[in-house]
Amino acid sequence: MNSQYITIKTPAPGIVMLTLDNPARYNTLSQDMISALHTALSSVSTDENTRVIILNGAGKGFCAGHDLTEINENRSEEFYRTLVGDCCTLMQLIQSIPQPVIAQIHGAASAAGCQLVAACDLAYAAQDALFSTPGVLIGLFCTTPMVALSRSIHPKQALEMLLTGDFISAEKATSISLINDKAPADTLEKVVMDTAIKIAAKPPYIIGMGKKSFYKQAEMNTEDAYRFTTERMVENLMAQEARDGIASFLTRKKSA
Repeated sequence: MNSQYITIKTPAPGIVMLTLDNPARYNTLSQDMISALHTALSSVSTDENTRVIILNGAGKGFCAGHDLTEINENRSEEFYRTLVGDCCTLMQLIQSIPQPVIAQIHGAASAAGCQLVAACDLAYAAQDALFSTPGVLIGLFCTTPMVALSRSIHPKQALEMLLTGDFISAEKATSISLINDKAPADTLEKVVMDTAIKIAAKPPYIIGMGKKSFYKQAEMNTEDAYRFTTERMVENLMAQEARDGIASFLTRKKSA
């Protein structure tokens, strides 16, 4: 189900790669791109064969944020409200689907493109990749990217990016946990695929439940979080996957 803006591939069993495919516009999150990515994610996430989703960009870079030409040509509150609202819905979709979504970044990830990185469950970048929330440089504050960014990294690190608009390196992005790790450009895809294959080998029910529980408990105070996760742990222990896994572990331990 490829579209004008999204290319879909299956590089390994259970793994789906969604490529932002508008390199002439640096894969900007135009209204059409947001819609296409939302449709693609919704479609592949409901396929029982999909275990992990990788998100990358075609051409010279990952994503340059919103399309400023489109914004400049559509100067209406209605358009802005729809564009920004749809983008926020997309970011929330990424974290609500059961499959882990891994961002594979090269070139630059700016503004809403950086938001997209922060919204993904895991992220790996080429060593020369760059990240920024540069709205402040053109009279905008990246308030919606701030939501994902401030939930991914320390508030002071997020505010430094938001207030200065400066690019940070992949090394800095790793050190502040915006991304999981960096790698040479020619080995980046292998690093991402190795991680995706490792996750795809795990029981999908367990991965989906774990991802949902992770984000849910993060919104709670400590007492409520323990109450919630106690229920999830009991539910998990009752699942056949856990019973089989525990029995298999104990059998291996006895024979060791």
